[in-house]
Amino acid sequence: MINENIKQIIFNDELYSSIFDLKNIKEGLDFFTSDDAFIQVGTWNYQEGKILDAHYHNTFERKSYITQEVVLVLEGSIICNLYTTQGEFISSEEINQGQLIVQFQGIHEYEIKKDSKVLEIKNGPYFGPEKDRTRINVKND
Repeated sequence: MINENIKQIIFNDELYSSIFDLKNIKEGLDFFTSDDAFIQVGTWNYQEGKILDAHYHNTFERKSYITQEVVLVLEGSIICNLYTTQGEFISSEEINQGQLIVQFQGIHEYEIKKDSKVLEIKNGPYFGPEKDRTRINVKND
């Protein structure tokens, strides 16, 4: 998956996040994420009049053991601070309008740098905040 519009955040040989710039989308259908990721992210770039085949998605059991999320900045700018699940700092990444970040694992913290409108997408089902996530004080306040 070599793409100049993708920045991968790798720590200790593990993929934590990927940042995608949507300014230069390839023609056709292009998936950014690997087939084994719990969340799938791709783009469409087709000309007017293109018809995509009618289809539905088959029902079968899938097992997901972690929530992965996508944050797309529609307007503004945010900072995403990334940590291991033990709280070790990995990096701080600026995500601007027209960019998105996919969180595959680890701790993530968002700071709003400029007034922002953001779209967040996660795999489900959602079982509520008590079961679905653990809040961590990474700043040790």
